[in-house]
Amino acid sequence: MGHSLRYEVNCSILFTELPLLERPEAVRRAGFDAVEFWWPFDRVVPGDKEVDAFVAAVEDAGVALAGLNFAAGDMPGGDRGLLSWPARAAEFRDNIAVTIGIGERLGCRNFNALYGNRTDDATAEAQDELATENLALAASAAARIGGTVLVEPVSGADRYPLRTAADALAVLDRVRTATGAGNVGLLADLYHLAVNGDDVDKVIAEHTNRIAHVQIADSPGRHQPGSGDLPLLRQLAELELHGYGGWVGLEYKPSDGSADSFDWLPRERRGNS
Repeated sequence: MGHSLRYEVNCSILFTELPLLERPEAVRRAGFDAVEFWWPFDRVVPGDKEVDAFVAAVEDAGVALAGLNFAAGDMPGGDRGLLSWPARAAEFRDNIAVTIGIGERLGCRNFNALYGNRTDDATAEAQDELATENLALAASAAARIGGTVLVEPVSGADRYPLRTAADALAVLDRVRTATGAGNVGLLADLYHLAVNGDDVDKVIAEHTNRIAHVQIADSPGRHQPGSGDLPLLRQLAELELHGYGGWVGLEYKPSDGSADSFDWLPRERRGNS
């Protein structure tokens, strides 16, 4: 297993027993020094006070923000992103400035743009065209701070069209061809790819250079590594061997307490400080 990979904790799926703003501190206590979040607000454009409180919670915990999702709609309700959703495209555009602004304040450079489910009121072609435009706008805003916009294949959402790495890479190619944006990359969630039947080893062997961010969970169950049968540690070592030097986000549901779900990773490997 790679020993120079940097691990961080997704505070939208771990430590959910705590209020959101207390989770970065809990991550720090567990020995990590970076976090990531899905969109952490109820609204697409939160008030300044809400944003300031979120920024302060991360700063006060002394952790880095390694990744942040753009607003993605009502995730518990089944939404999986706004950027290819015609009825909500304007909201996505309004959200870009807020998301990149938080990234600028906290030094975050990875921004995950969930693609959005297929809708009944637009053709797939029209949705893909809209997504290309919105990804280009997001990439342009992220470029201002040296950031990268991530595109992620997802499992467990029947109408979400990006299931394999190839699906997401095709989107990235479209954006690059249409707009020249170079700061778009693949978010390789080894759990989602495996559950969707993708050949994860082949993806790593052929496309590590296009992977900008990695997330992990075991399967079945989407719990911590070692709880299922995915070869996550070997795959992380392969990623490192192929030159991946980015973050590994722990994006799993702990099978019992959050703090007890890190036993697979020795404490001296959790932080970089």
